[in-house]
Amino acid sequence: MAADYKGDYQELVDEISELLGAPATLENRNFELIAFGAYDSECDLDPSALDPVRTRSILTRRSTAAVRKWFEGFGITRATGPVRIPPTPEAGVYRGRICLPVRHRGVVLGYVWLLENDPGPTEQQLASAMRVTGRIGALLADEAQHGADLTRELRAVLTAERGWPRDMAVAELRTALGARADGPHTVVCVAPWPSAEPDDAPSFRTLPGATALCTVPWGTTAQCLALLVRLRSTDTLAPAVSAAARLLERARAGAVPGTGAVPGTGAVPGAGAVPGTGAVPGAGALGGAGGGAGGRGGPAAAGGVAGEAGAAHGTRAAAGIAAARIGLAEVGTAWAEASAAARAALAEPRLGPIAEWASIGPFRLLTALPPETAHDPAVRALLSPAHHELARTAEVYLDCAGQAGRTAAELGIHRQTLYYRLSRVEQLTGLDLDDGEDRLLLHMALKAARL
Repeated sequence: MAADYKGDYQELVDEISELLGAPATLENRNFELIAFGAYDSECDLDPSALDPVRTRSILTRRSTAAVRKWFEGFGITRATGPVRIPPTPEAGVYRGRICLPVRHRGVVLGYVWLLENDPGPTEQQLASAMRVTGRIGALLADEAQHGADLTRELRAVLTAERGWPRDMAVAELRTALGARADGPHTVVCVAPWPSAEPDDAPSFRTLPGATALCTVPWGTTAQCLALLVRLRSTDTLAPAVSAAARLLERARAGAVPGTGAVPGTGAVPGAGAVPGTGAVPGAGALGGAGGGAGGRGGPAAAGGVAGEAGAAHGTRAAAGIAAARIGLAEVGTAWAEASAAARAALAEPRLGPIAEWASIGPFRLLTALPPETAHDPAVRALLSPAHHELARTAEVYLDCAGQAGRTAAELGIHRQTLYYRLSRVEQLTGLDLDDGEDRLLLHMALKAARL
């Protein structure tokens, strides 16, 4: 099915805005923005006529969990008719609201919001608008069913074995997408993802270019999130990068226990205003949690190569993006690339927090190795916690193409200290750093240990 849900929602919201004589907004039951009416008067366009909650909803296409809880306290999840909500400046709500619950077969699926004006809409106008919300509810229910089907089909593709099981799953996904399946696509992997519950995942409707998403096992105990993204062309991955950035924000907010952070807000509650209104400190830049691009991210950063990799998987999230492809025939290969790029970004912070498959260099080969073959016995002693400084020295030396002057400068040590450490590396590993193949083995083993 290829229904233009976005256009349908916009038409219905515009109809309500015309009925009520004021711009309305439509959000799903998770308070993610779907559509909003045009602001066409000077009063409507004046920033002082809005408030932080309304502004954030329109600009970021979602509200925070704290905002959701506050509004739900007025009974909007149970209401079958309009609910008036008074202004509360201390919560960032400077103007009163009228909420029209959107229901389908008795279940609330979303909300239409209207800022209070003087004079406000009449009861007859509100009754007419509520009839339109019934049509919106039917559309939301239809899209929810369609999205759930695509979720199951995408997961089937990504978890099926190679050969005819995957070919059959791809065929079902292609049938569900219809004509959209023949265009350019890519796959995004966000790992680790904090929950396997479908209700904890964002709606794919709020992500640019998203076609379907699902959770997939990540290792033995964790989960990752997979996203199929429709591209304008194979020359640009911009929609996938944008979607990955939004998913990373969501993953980080939900993955840090004990901090008091509200999932999906990037803000700390209790700061005297509703989180996400623009007045809450601590909503840091996206790159901060994923490791900057400026540092080498050597093994010593977390007490050894293996130690850093484990710490990375436990405390931060990263995203990988596959190369673009036409059609869905290679979606399984694209998923392997996306998950490999995410692993590389977790292992090597300078590659992330969003890494494209084409940019991860030697990790394209290393991530393809079976886990049992990725650790060579020659470097086992070097990778122990007691020798993490030697491991870091060896990796930086090899990253610098064996140039002693560059290595010593980057490590901030004397050349004689460098030579001593390199001799200790040779003693521990039995490898000759003057031999090209031994250097290649050591270099790849140190990189593989991060994974």
